[in-house]
Amino acid sequence: MTFLQTTIDPEVIISMNDSIKNAADSLIQKAKSDPGTFMHELGEHFIEFGLKLLAAIVIYLVGAWIIGRIKKALNKLFVKRGTEKTLASFTSSLVSISLTILLIVITIGTLGINTTSLAALLAAGGMAIGMALSGTVSNFAGGIMILAFKPFKVGDFINAQGYSGTVQSVTIVNTKILTTDNRLIIIPNGALSNGNIDNYNAMPLRRVDIEVQVEYETDADLCIKLLHSIITKDKRVLDSKTPGAQDPFIALLSMNDSNISFITRSWVNAPDYWPVKFDLNKKIYETLPQNGIHFAYPQLNVTIKN
Repeated sequence: MTFLQTTIDPEVIISMNDSIKNAADSLIQKAKSDPGTFMHELGEHFIEFGLKLLAAIVIYLVGAWIIGRIKKALNKLFVKRGTEKTLASFTSSLVSISLTILLIVITIGTLGINTTSLAALLAAGGMAIGMALSGTVSNFAGGIMILAFKPFKVGDFINAQGYSGTVQSVTIVNTKILTTDNRLIIIPNGALSNGNIDNYNAMPLRRVDIEVQVEYETDADLCIKLLHSIITKDKRVLDSKTPGAQDPFIALLSMNDSNISFITRSWVNAPDYWPVKFDLNKKIYETLPQNGIHFAYPQLNVTIKN
């Protein structure tokens, strides 16, 4: 990082001092030569400045009242539409600060002070801050996108940026998720909003897919019948009577090198997904061998010819 260094020419300082001294001498000479006119002009200047100061105070008070009304109207609008609290608070603060800065600039201009330099200074300062905080600005923009479009909410189980867990909180710059092994992961909203998000709780229903691999020479009809019986006995498994769900489906999926695969598909409520999946796995593991159906494992048959 480099810093710009400026040096002040001594001649410039001397010239400024001379100008101030000459102006003061001229004012003193005018007061001595014509005190009446001097006092009259001085009074006019005071009156003019007093009127400008009074106007500036009135403008500031009226502007502050208007800003307050706008802020209250925004808060009522956010409450009416059920806007996320974090987004509502941020937007309200941003609007209030922006309008307050504008009001200050207008008030200063009313006093007769040149605001061009002040506006340029604010613009340069904003640009410098934006460049220095480019990463934070990206996260900030990502937070607005997340809060506005709501790809997930607190309590949802998501998979994003290589992490899976339950969303604990969503702020304007980052999102915190709690993994299944009790780790708290903080993900910047910039990366989160630009990446893929797998929301497991976005839909009320989920489909449980289980692939069962058994050995060759297995009775396919018997295996399908047993799997269907196992699935339908679980009361948490839904059928076509539930809107959005379908009846359990079991079929022979593929014939592989060392086994044949059956696929089971059943619909459940989203909160029941993992409990049902684990329970069905256990019941399949216990039931199939009891009925003469054995699970396959990699094997190689070798035939020796003389």
